[in-house]
Amino acid sequence: MNIHPQTEFRNHSLIVTVSSDDGRPVLDGQAYESLARIFHEAAIDDDVRVVVLRGLAGCFCLGGDFSEFLDATKHQRLIAAVTDMFRTLATFPKPVLACVDGDAVGVGCTILFHCDMVIASDESTFRVPFVDFGLVPDAATSILAPQKLGYAGAFRFFCLGDTLSAADAKMLGLVTEIVVGNVEEAALGRARQLAKKPVAALLQTRDLLKGDTGALCDRIDQEISLFQQALQDDTTLRRLQRIARLAA
Repeated sequence: MNIHPQTEFRNHSLIVTVSSDDGRPVLDGQAYESLARIFHEAAIDDDVRVVVLRGLAGCFCLGGDFSEFLDATKHQRLIAAVTDMFRTLATFPKPVLACVDGDAVGVGCTILFHCDMVIASDESTFRVPFVDFGLVPDAATSILAPQKLGYAGAFRFFCLGDTLSAADAKMLGLVTEIVVGNVEEAALGRARQLAKKPVAALLQTRDLLKGDTGALCDRIDQEISLFQQALQDDTTLRRLQRIARLAA
């Protein structure tokens, strides 16, 4: 399967699409590396004022590539790529909007916690089955999720692994807006609004609202270390193999 983030530039907005040949976007090591590079470049490009992250129509992102979890020869590159991407997102200096249409699962959901706005179709769903897989959350969501959802909401979402509807996700605070109809048009409209704002004031205000990101980067490292340890556990690997067979 060929997984390839694609970019498009419109009206000072960089649109980043997670895509795949089979229409079921997942993230592998190469995709993480590409996304980190895209965000690194966007951070220093003065023409880019807003980033819009989207998936395919009907499916935002189904999470990580299980085949890489099960292949120990790929773990080192995968862990490095994941760490770089999430550290880049945690420290990214410009607004990031998510345009979600369909399923957002695993890392396809945790990445949303780094977005300033999540604009979702009414048919979207959100799920983080890490505990079911024998894994821990990533992307510093062990900090961000309780901040955004409250402790009880974050515990239920991550530890029970419940699937949230768009309405449930909005009620908890993960989703900013629900759109019936063209969610991409709505997301790009919000991006245009932000791109027209005085740049310095917008970035300074966002920076003040986000506060110190150092703790997020430290937590990303801690989570990924636990994640890596879990991938070396025989029981977890057998569980992942079973899930991979069922998903095939």
